Amino acid sequence: MPIYAYKCDACGHTLDALQKMSDAPLTDCPKCGKPALHKQLTAAGFQLKGSGWYATDFKGGGASAAPAAAAASSDSATPAACGASCACH
Repeated sequence: MPIYAYKCDACGHTLDALQKMSDAPLTDCPKCGKPALHKQLTAAGFQLKGSGWYATDFKGGGASAAPAAAAASSDSATPAACGASCACH
């Protein structure tokens, strides 16, 4: 469940509320009791840590060098008669 940040326009009180996405927004301030609470725009609290998918799948390094070396060796083995654009390789 997401955590929503609220601020009261009447007294300035702020609070965080753990709510379902389908729940109605809070309206009454718990401090002053006025119906002046509004959701605040906040940054997402999402972080990737450790050696997850990014480090193994998209990060540059030794993995990209191996396919380039294999491509270079297959190009040198291409017969001169068929060229690089034929379907035999």
